[in-house]
Amino acid sequence: MRAEDTFRFAITALLQQPRRAGLSLLGVVIGVVAVILLTALGEGARRYVAEQFLTLGTDVIVVIPGKTETIGMMPGFTGTPNDLTLDDAEALLRRIPEALRIAPISMGNETVSYQNKSRQVVVLGTTPEFFELRGIPIARGTGLPEGDIDRGANVTVLGMETARELFAEQNPVGKSVRIGEWRIRVIGVNGPRGTHLGQNLDEVSIVPVATGMRMFNRTSLFRIMIQLRPHSDIDEVKRKIEAVILDRHHEVDVTCMTPDSVVDSLSAILGTLTLVLVGIATISLGVAGIGIMNVMLVAVSERRAEIGLLKAIGATHRQVLLIFLMESLVISTAGALVGLGVGYATIHLVTWMYPAMPVVAPLWAVISVLGLSVCAGVFFGVLPARRAMRLDPIVALASKG
Repeated sequence: MRAEDTFRFAITALLQQPRRAGLSLLGVVIGVVAVILLTALGEGARRYVAEQFLTLGTDVIVVIPGKTETIGMMPGFTGTPNDLTLDDAEALLRRIPEALRIAPISMGNETVSYQNKSRQVVVLGTTPEFFELRGIPIARGTGLPEGDIDRGANVTVLGMETARELFAEQNPVGKSVRIGEWRIRVIGVNGPRGTHLGQNLDEVSIVPVATGMRMFNRTSLFRIMIQLRPHSDIDEVKRKIEAVILDRHHEVDVTCMTPDSVVDSLSAILGTLTLVLVGIATISLGVAGIGIMNVMLVAVSERRAEIGLLKAIGATHRQVLLIFLMESLVISTAGALVGLGVGYATIHLVTWMYPAMPVVAPLWAVISVLGLSVCAGVFFGVLPARRAMRLDPIVALASKG
């Protein structure tokens, strides 16, 4: 019996029991879709995080109040014994020659209103350098004014969406809005920038950092962003930052983060989580394989006479074994291919619904799930095939009656 004859025989046998074969195939499809979708979501999350952080550039250091420490396996913050102040930002600019731009940041949520319209927005307190550091264009008016960072004026640059909702088609430049209880003059509107690091920069109100700190009665900055000059040694700059803070605070009570380090850490975490989810999803392939084995065992019991006839006309043990292995392999392979099709269709649907998330199934997942499905078909088909192979043809033919 040639290979194509064995394949044709297996297909014919499966088509004679479409419901049973279809249920077995469905189990494989579900397992494959689960693996493909979970790995695609994990890879998409990793790419999204990487893109968001790398928009800052590889030459940016973010100084955060509080020292990060590792206790056991869980990271945590030891607290903020000292405020991170505007004086600290100025000291860093003076004492670190590699610093090209420094943007201190304060942050809070407040209601911005104009006449009878209002909305809740994030109020960012910062300096003019922030616009260059984050690549925020100015669509109308001007950016924040230059000057001493500890003497903030009552002015704001509105995000384009904030300006549109409050002023519709009017030009907001020169008009006054209320941010909480503060009367603030609009001096500019930023151009489109979108969402970065979870913050929609089109829906903000940007004020001078000193104004923002007074507005929310804050004494500590939220962050200090430092953009380095080209070819600066980031590790060396980190050590210099810690030295400046140690000199001023008498302890290193800040954390210096770079986009690269954050991306590497989060990628490792997301990668581990993805593998765990894939492991759980792979169990469903094992369950599907057990389903294939049960179906094939029932098929062997029901087709004893057919097996006996095959042996009586000269089919060898090996040929009988291959026939039933082929049936199991056809179910698992067809299920894998259908599962891949359904998985990719689901990925396209997710991408259409959430275009910002770069959901994509990694090649290693596709190859792995195909290999696992084929192996499951062979592995779980061996027992029924061996049982069919060992049937005595006389006893099997006798069962026909």
